[in-house]
Amino acid sequence: MQVALEKIIVKPGQQLLLKDISWKDFEEILEDLGEHRSSRISYSNGVLEIMVPLPEHEKGKEIIGEMVRILLDQLKIDFEPLGSTTFKNKQMNQAVEPDTCFYIKNYQAVIGKNKLDLSSDPPPDLAIEIDITNRTQLDNYLLLGVPELWKYTRKGFQINLLDGKRYIESNTSPNFPDIPIVELIESHVKQAQTKGRSHAIRAFKQWVRENL
Repeated sequence: MQVALEKIIVKPGQQLLLKDISWKDFEEILEDLGEHRSSRISYSNGVLEIMVPLPEHEKGKEIIGEMVRILLDQLKIDFEPLGSTTFKNKQMNQAVEPDTCFYIKNYQAVIGKNKLDLSSDPPPDLAIEIDITNRTQLDNYLLLGVPELWKYTRKGFQINLLDGKRYIESNTSPNFPDIPIVELIESHVKQAQTKGRSHAIRAFKQWVRENL
């Protein structure tokens, strides 16, 4: 018996795993889910995960993404933010939706594009995951060739850099050399959690004015 997707309820912070999903099935499900939805998906070798983020997840995504924009603008670096775009590669049998992402070195490759296919388009230079529920696996990003992945969990902030066939944890970001990204992200996200987003962003902008 088949159950329609609209009859399945996934509560915030929970996930739904569907196994033995073909690429054709995956694309049909993606179409049914639509673009204007609160859920996030990842797909790897026949396993589809659908997750609905918690409110704290969304807050973390917004403030870290805003901090990246502030840095790029201050440094006068051209970029294209693509948010939670669905990145797919049929040949690799992989798909993922980061919480937010940025094209920096390859920004010109995505200008004017509404849909991306990583079998021909470059991956984002920087992807960001707010992994509150510990759902995110590195394999999707690894196989799609994303060079830099940031993860923020309840344990803290982590920069992962692609090194051949694996990710290695780093204290620095190649996109922001000589900037203490780990320290800045952790301290200002904590400020946002205790004093609010506006206070944290004002404090971060002040740091940028004084140091860059």
